Amino acid sequence: MTDILIIGAGIAGLSLAARLAPKASVTVLEAETAPGYHASGRSAALYEANYGLPSTVALNKASGEFFREGGYLSPRGLMLVGTADEGDGFAADCNTLGLDPMTLDDALEMVPILDPAKVTRAAHHGAAWDIDTDRLLQDHVKTLRAYGGTLHTQTRADDITRTGGVWQVTAGTQVWSAPILVNAAGAWADEVAGLAGVARIGLTPLRRSMARIAAPGGHDLRRWPMLMGVGETWYAKPDAGALIVSPSEEDPSHPHDAWADDLVLAEGMARYQEVVTEDVTRPLATWAGLRSFAPDRALVLGRAAAQPDFVWCAGQGGYGFQTSPAASQLLADVILGAQSGLPESLIWALSPERFD
Repeated sequence: MTDILIIGAGIAGLSLAARLAPKASVTVLEAETAPGYHASGRSAALYEANYGLPSTVALNKASGEFFREGGYLSPRGLMLVGTADEGDGFAADCNTLGLDPMTLDDALEMVPILDPAKVTRAAHHGAAWDIDTDRLLQDHVKTLRAYGGTLHTQTRADDITRTGGVWQVTAGTQVWSAPILVNAAGAWADEVAGLAGVARIGLTPLRRSMARIAAPGGHDLRRWPMLMGVGETWYAKPDAGALIVSPSEEDPSHPHDAWADDLVLAEGMARYQEVVTEDVTRPLATWAGLRSFAPDRALVLGRAAAQPDFVWCAGQGGYGFQTSPAASQLLADVILGAQSGLPESLIWALSPERFD
Protein backbone atom coordinates (compact mmCIF):
# COMPACT_ATOMS: atom_id res chain seq x y z
CA MET A 1 0.00 0.00 0.00
CA THR A 2 1.22 3.48 -0.89
CA ASP A 3 -0.39 6.86 -0.17
CA ILE A 4 -0.57 8.00 -3.79
CA LEU A 5 -0.39 6.08 -7.06
CA ILE A 6 0.52 8.05 -10.19
CA ILE A 7 -0.04 6.50 -13.62
CA GLY A 8 2.35 8.04 -16.12
CA ALA A 9 6.01 9.08 -15.83
CA GLY A 10 6.16 11.91 -18.30
CA ILE A 11 7.00 15.40 -17.06
CA ALA A 12 3.47 15.78 -15.63
CA GLY A 13 3.58 12.66 -13.48
CA LEU A 14 7.22 12.97 -12.41
CA SER A 15 7.04 16.65 -11.45
CA LEU A 16 3.99 15.91 -9.28
CA ALA A 17 5.67 12.87 -7.74
CA ALA A 18 8.66 15.01 -6.77
CA ARG A 19 6.36 17.59 -5.15
CA LEU A 20 4.46 14.96 -3.18
CA ALA A 21 7.33 12.68 -2.14
CA PRO A 22 8.50 14.75 0.88
CA LYS A 23 4.99 14.61 2.38
CA ALA A 24 3.60 11.21 1.32
CA SER A 25 4.60 7.78 0.00
CA VAL A 26 4.38 7.89 -3.78
CA THR A 27 4.51 5.17 -6.42
CA VAL A 28 4.71 5.97 -10.15
CA LEU A 29 3.72 3.41 -12.78
CA GLU A 30 5.02 3.85 -16.35
CA ALA A 31 4.02 1.60 -19.25
CA GLU A 32 7.18 2.20 -21.27
CA THR A 33 10.81 1.18 -20.70
CA ALA A 34 11.86 4.63 -19.45
CA PRO A 35 10.27 7.81 -18.11
CA GLY A 36 9.51 10.61 -20.57
CA TYR A 37 9.24 8.19 -23.50
CA HIS A 38 6.31 9.73 -25.40
CA ALA A 39 5.36 13.43 -25.57
CA SER A 40 7.88 14.47 -22.92
CA GLY A 41 10.74 12.89 -24.81
CA ARG A 42 9.75 14.55 -28.09
CA SER A 43 9.25 18.11 -26.89
CA ALA A 44 10.65 21.23 -28.53
CA ALA A 45 11.87 22.04 -24.99
CA LEU A 46 11.23 25.79 -25.10
CA TYR A 47 10.13 28.03 -22.25
CA GLU A 48 8.06 30.83 -23.80
CA ALA A 49 5.87 32.35 -21.11
CA ASN A 50 3.42 34.01 -23.52
CA TYR A 51 2.60 30.81 -25.42
CA GLY A 52 -0.88 29.37 -24.94
CA LEU A 53 -4.31 30.21 -23.54
CA PRO A 54 -4.54 32.74 -20.69
CA SER A 55 -4.73 29.91 -18.13
CA THR A 56 -1.64 28.30 -19.68
CA VAL A 57 0.23 31.59 -19.74
CA ALA A 58 -0.55 32.05 -16.05
CA LEU A 59 1.00 28.65 -15.29
CA ASN A 60 3.97 29.43 -17.53
CA LYS A 61 4.69 32.64 -15.67
CA ALA A 62 4.22 31.01 -12.28
CA SER A 63 6.81 28.39 -13.31
CA GLY A 64 9.58 30.79 -14.28
CA GLU A 65 11.17 31.15 -10.86
CA PHE A 66 11.54 27.38 -10.44
CA PHE A 67 13.30 27.07 -13.79
CA ARG A 68 15.60 30.02 -13.17
CA GLU A 69 16.56 29.02 -9.64
CA GLY A 70 17.20 25.44 -10.74
CA GLY A 71 19.44 26.52 -13.61
CA TYR A 72 17.31 24.68 -16.17
CA LEU A 73 17.20 27.51 -18.73
CA SER A 74 19.67 28.69 -21.36
CA PRO A 75 19.18 31.64 -23.76
CA ARG A 76 17.48 30.97 -27.07
CA GLY A 77 15.15 33.80 -28.15
CA LEU A 78 12.24 33.66 -30.58
CA MET A 79 11.99 35.21 -34.04
CA LEU A 80 8.80 35.50 -36.08
CA VAL A 81 9.20 35.93 -39.84
CA GLY A 82 6.51 36.90 -42.32
CA THR A 83 5.95 37.60 -45.98
CA ALA A 84 4.29 40.54 -47.71
CA ASP A 85 0.78 39.09 -47.57
CA GLU A 86 0.91 38.11 -43.88
CA GLY A 87 0.62 41.54 -42.28
CA ASP A 88 -2.49 40.98 -40.17
CA GLY A 89 -1.40 37.58 -38.88
CA PHE A 90 2.09 38.89 -38.19
CA ALA A 91 0.72 41.78 -36.11
CA ALA A 92 -1.55 39.43 -34.16
CA ASP A 93 1.32 37.05 -33.36
CA CYS A 94 3.55 39.93 -32.28
CA ASN A 95 0.85 41.13 -29.92
CA THR A 96 0.16 37.67 -28.46
CA LEU A 97 3.78 36.70 -27.95
CA GLY A 98 5.09 40.13 -26.98
CA LEU A 99 7.53 40.33 -29.90
CA ASP A 100 9.27 43.51 -30.98
CA PRO A 101 9.46 44.29 -34.71
CA MET A 102 12.99 44.44 -36.07
CA THR A 103 14.62 45.53 -39.31
CA LEU A 104 15.34 42.93 -41.95
CA ASP A 105 19.03 43.83 -41.73
CA ASP A 106 19.00 42.97 -38.02
CA ALA A 107 17.09 39.76 -38.72
CA LEU A 108 19.61 38.72 -41.38
CA GLU A 109 22.50 39.47 -39.08
CA MET A 110 20.94 37.14 -36.51
CA VAL A 111 19.84 34.44 -39.01
CA PRO A 112 21.80 34.88 -42.26
CA ILE A 113 19.90 32.20 -44.23
CA LEU A 114 16.64 34.21 -44.31
CA ASP A 115 15.67 35.09 -47.87
CA PRO A 116 15.25 38.89 -48.22
CA ALA A 117 13.32 38.31 -51.44
CA LYS A 118 10.58 36.53 -49.47
CA VAL A 119 10.80 37.75 -45.87
CA THR A 120 9.44 41.28 -45.59
CA ARG A 121 8.94 41.50 -41.83
CA ALA A 122 10.46 40.06 -38.69
CA ALA A 123 10.07 40.40 -34.93
CA HIS A 124 12.02 39.05 -32.00
CA HIS A 125 12.42 38.89 -28.28
CA GLY A 126 14.99 37.32 -26.04
CA ALA A 127 12.50 36.09 -23.46
CA ALA A 128 12.46 32.50 -24.71
CA TRP A 129 14.77 29.85 -23.33
CA ASP A 130 15.79 26.27 -23.93
CA ILE A 131 14.81 23.93 -21.09
CA ASP A 132 17.24 21.24 -20.03
CA THR A 133 14.46 18.66 -20.14
CA ASP A 134 16.67 15.63 -19.60
CA ARG A 135 18.16 17.00 -16.39
CA LEU A 136 14.74 18.15 -15.22
CA LEU A 137 13.26 14.65 -15.61
CA GLN A 138 16.29 13.05 -13.96
CA ASP A 139 16.14 15.49 -11.04
CA HIS A 140 12.48 14.67 -10.44
CA VAL A 141 13.27 10.95 -10.38
CA LYS A 142 16.13 11.57 -7.94
CA THR A 143 13.85 13.58 -5.65
CA LEU A 144 11.16 10.91 -5.75
CA ARG A 145 13.64 8.20 -4.81
CA ALA A 146 15.43 10.30 -2.20
CA TYR A 147 12.20 10.41 -0.19
CA GLY A 148 11.50 6.71 -0.57
CA GLY A 149 9.17 6.90 -3.59
CA THR A 150 9.35 4.35 -6.37
CA LEU A 151 9.14 4.37 -10.16
CA HIS A 152 8.17 1.18 -11.99
CA THR A 153 8.70 1.10 -15.76
CA GLN A 154 7.25 -1.48 -18.18
CA THR A 155 4.18 -1.45 -15.94
CA ARG A 156 1.04 -0.86 -17.98
CA ALA A 157 -2.25 -0.65 -16.08
CA ASP A 158 -4.49 -3.51 -17.26
CA ASP A 159 -7.26 -3.11 -14.72
CA ILE A 160 -8.30 -0.53 -12.13
CA THR A 161 -10.81 -1.16 -9.35
CA ARG A 162 -11.82 0.62 -6.17
CA THR A 163 -12.87 -1.27 -3.06
CA GLY A 164 -13.37 0.07 0.44
CA GLY A 165 -11.96 3.48 -0.45
CA VAL A 166 -8.77 2.00 -1.95
CA TRP A 167 -7.73 1.95 -5.60
CA GLN A 168 -6.15 -1.21 -6.94
CA VAL A 169 -4.18 -1.06 -10.17
CA THR A 170 -3.30 -4.37 -11.80
CA ALA A 171 -0.39 -4.61 -14.23
CA GLY A 172 0.32 -8.15 -15.35
CA THR A 173 0.56 -10.24 -12.20
CA GLN A 174 1.29 -7.27 -9.92
CA VAL A 175 -1.20 -5.16 -7.98
CA TRP A 176 -0.61 -1.73 -6.44
CA SER A 177 -2.98 -0.12 -3.94
CA ALA A 178 -3.50 3.45 -2.74
CA PRO A 179 -6.35 5.65 -1.51
CA ILE A 180 -5.51 8.32 -4.12
CA LEU A 181 -5.00 7.67 -7.83
CA VAL A 182 -3.49 10.29 -10.15
CA ASN A 183 -4.09 10.04 -13.88
CA ALA A 184 -1.03 11.50 -15.62
CA ALA A 185 -1.15 9.14 -18.58
CA GLY A 186 -0.85 11.73 -21.36
CA ALA A 187 -2.51 10.57 -24.58
CA TRP A 188 -3.87 7.55 -22.66
CA ALA A 189 -5.50 9.62 -19.88
CA ASP A 190 -9.08 9.09 -21.07
CA GLU A 191 -8.41 5.36 -21.40
CA VAL A 192 -7.13 5.24 -17.82
CA ALA A 193 -10.26 7.06 -16.67
CA GLY A 194 -12.36 4.49 -18.48
CA LEU A 195 -10.53 1.65 -16.74
CA ALA A 196 -11.20 3.34 -13.40
CA GLY A 197 -14.91 3.87 -14.12
CA VAL A 198 -14.49 7.64 -14.13
CA ALA A 199 -16.15 9.81 -16.78
CA ARG A 200 -13.86 10.63 -19.67
CA ILE A 201 -13.12 14.27 -20.45
CA GLY A 202 -12.90 13.96 -24.22
CA LEU A 203 -9.16 14.36 -24.62
CA THR A 204 -7.89 14.40 -28.19
CA PRO A 205 -4.30 13.39 -28.98
CA LEU A 206 -2.96 15.54 -31.82
CA ARG A 207 0.10 14.43 -33.79
CA ARG A 208 3.00 16.80 -34.39
CA SER A 209 5.82 15.72 -36.71
CA MET A 210 9.45 16.86 -36.60
CA ALA A 211 12.64 16.41 -38.59
CA ARG A 212 16.25 17.09 -37.68
CA ILE A 213 18.37 18.44 -40.54
CA ALA A 214 22.05 19.32 -40.71
CA ALA A 215 22.99 22.90 -39.89
CA PRO A 216 21.98 24.92 -42.99
CA GLY A 217 25.06 25.95 -44.95
CA GLY A 218 27.26 24.62 -42.18
CA HIS A 219 26.44 27.64 -40.01
CA ASP A 220 27.09 27.71 -36.29
CA LEU A 221 23.52 27.71 -34.90
CA ARG A 222 24.32 28.14 -31.22
CA ARG A 223 23.21 31.78 -31.08
CA TRP A 224 20.30 31.49 -33.50
CA PRO A 225 16.80 31.99 -32.08
CA MET A 226 13.92 29.65 -32.61
CA LEU A 227 12.21 30.64 -35.87
CA MET A 228 8.44 30.58 -36.35
CA GLY A 229 6.14 31.22 -39.29
CA VAL A 230 3.07 33.44 -38.98
CA GLY A 231 0.20 31.55 -37.40
CA GLU A 232 2.69 28.90 -36.23
CA THR A 233 2.48 27.13 -39.60
CA TRP A 234 6.06 25.89 -39.04
CA TYR A 235 8.93 26.34 -36.67
CA ALA A 236 12.66 25.67 -36.72
CA LYS A 237 14.83 25.37 -33.62
CA PRO A 238 18.57 24.83 -33.18
CA ASP A 239 19.29 21.57 -31.41
CA ALA A 240 22.70 20.04 -30.67
CA GLY A 241 24.36 21.58 -33.72
CA ALA A 242 21.51 20.70 -36.06
CA LEU A 243 18.10 22.22 -36.81
CA ILE A 244 14.71 20.79 -35.87
CA VAL A 245 11.96 21.72 -38.34
CA SER A 246 8.28 21.04 -37.74
CA PRO A 247 5.13 21.69 -39.77
CA SER A 248 3.35 22.38 -36.44
CA GLU A 249 0.44 20.19 -37.52
CA GLU A 250 -2.31 19.12 -35.15
CA ASP A 251 -3.80 16.01 -36.74
CA PRO A 252 -6.21 14.03 -34.52
CA SER A 253 -4.86 10.63 -33.60
CA HIS A 254 -5.38 7.73 -31.23
CA PRO A 255 -3.04 6.96 -28.32
CA HIS A 256 -0.01 5.13 -29.71
CA ASP A 257 3.73 5.40 -30.28
CA ALA A 258 3.41 8.09 -32.94
CA TRP A 259 5.59 8.49 -36.01
CA ALA A 260 6.02 11.34 -38.48
CA ASP A 261 3.72 11.60 -41.47
CA ASP A 262 6.08 11.96 -44.44
CA LEU A 263 3.66 14.01 -46.57
CA VAL A 264 2.75 16.41 -43.77
CA LEU A 265 6.41 16.74 -42.84
CA ALA A 266 7.32 17.53 -46.44
CA GLU A 267 4.64 20.23 -46.59
CA GLY A 268 6.00 21.82 -43.42
CA MET A 269 9.58 21.66 -44.68
CA ALA A 270 8.39 23.38 -47.87
CA ARG A 271 6.88 26.24 -45.86
CA TYR A 272 10.19 26.68 -44.06
CA GLN A 273 12.10 26.40 -47.35
CA GLU A 274 10.08 29.29 -48.82
CA VAL A 275 11.70 31.85 -46.51
CA VAL A 276 15.33 30.68 -46.46
CA THR A 277 18.10 30.57 -49.04
CA GLU A 278 19.68 27.25 -48.06
CA ASP A 279 18.11 24.15 -49.56
CA VAL A 280 16.60 21.62 -47.15
CA THR A 281 18.76 18.53 -46.92
CA ARG A 282 17.72 14.93 -46.26
CA PRO A 283 16.57 14.67 -42.64
CA LEU A 284 19.01 13.16 -40.17
CA ALA A 285 16.02 11.82 -38.24
CA THR A 286 12.24 12.17 -38.09
CA TRP A 287 9.75 11.56 -35.29
CA ALA A 288 6.39 12.66 -33.96
CA GLY A 289 4.68 13.20 -30.64
CA LEU A 290 1.09 13.38 -29.45
CA ARG A 291 -0.04 16.63 -27.83
CA SER A 292 -3.26 15.87 -25.95
CA PHE A 293 -5.90 18.57 -25.49
CA ALA A 294 -9.16 18.84 -23.59
CA PRO A 295 -12.12 20.20 -25.58
CA ASP A 296 -11.36 23.77 -24.44
CA ARG A 297 -7.57 23.27 -24.85
CA ALA A 298 -6.87 24.18 -21.20
CA LEU A 299 -4.99 21.84 -18.88
CA VAL A 300 -7.05 19.52 -16.65
CA LEU A 301 -5.74 19.63 -13.08
CA GLY A 302 -7.73 18.55 -10.06
CA ARG A 303 -10.05 16.01 -8.49
CA ALA A 304 -12.79 14.35 -10.52
CA ALA A 305 -16.08 15.85 -9.35
CA ALA A 306 -17.85 12.51 -8.93
CA GLN A 307 -14.78 10.69 -7.57
CA PRO A 308 -12.57 13.06 -5.53
CA ASP A 309 -9.85 10.49 -4.86
CA PHE A 310 -9.26 10.23 -8.63
CA VAL A 311 -7.06 13.17 -9.66
CA TRP A 312 -6.61 14.42 -13.21
CA CYS A 313 -3.20 15.63 -14.37
CA ALA A 314 -3.83 15.74 -18.10
CA GLY A 315 -4.46 17.81 -21.21
CA GLN A 316 -1.02 19.43 -21.19
CA GLY A 317 -1.07 19.83 -24.96
CA GLY A 318 2.31 21.20 -26.01
CA TYR A 319 2.84 23.02 -22.73
CA GLY A 320 3.77 20.17 -20.39
CA PHE A 321 7.35 21.14 -19.58
CA GLN A 322 6.91 24.88 -19.28
CA THR A 323 3.83 24.60 -17.06
CA SER A 324 5.09 21.68 -14.96
CA PRO A 325 6.48 23.55 -11.92
CA ALA A 326 3.27 25.49 -11.30
CA ALA A 327 0.93 22.69 -12.38
CA SER A 328 2.60 20.18 -10.08
CA GLN A 329 2.52 22.62 -7.16
CA LEU A 330 -1.18 23.26 -7.71
CA LEU A 331 -1.99 19.55 -7.77
CA ALA A 332 0.20 18.82 -4.76
CA ASP A 333 -1.69 21.51 -2.85
CA VAL A 334 -5.02 20.01 -3.94
CA ILE A 335 -4.01 16.49 -2.91
CA LEU A 336 -2.41 17.49 0.40
CA GLY A 337 -5.15 19.96 1.33
CA ALA A 338 -2.83 22.97 1.31
CA GLN A 339 -3.72 26.51 0.30
CA SER A 340 -2.70 27.26 -3.27
CA GLY A 341 -0.98 30.51 -4.11
CA LEU A 342 -2.78 30.65 -7.45
CA PRO A 343 -5.98 32.68 -7.99
CA GLU A 344 -9.26 30.83 -7.49
CA SER A 345 -10.37 31.84 -10.98
CA LEU A 346 -7.32 30.08 -12.46
CA ILE A 347 -7.81 26.97 -10.33
CA TRP A 348 -11.40 26.74 -11.58
CA ALA A 349 -10.35 27.28 -15.21
CA LEU A 350 -8.10 24.22 -14.89
CA SER A 351 -10.39 22.04 -12.75
CA PRO A 352 -12.11 18.94 -14.19
CA GLU A 353 -15.31 20.25 -12.60
CA ARG A 354 -15.63 22.78 -15.42
CA PHE A 355 -16.87 19.95 -17.65
CA ASP A 356 -19.76 18.95 -15.34
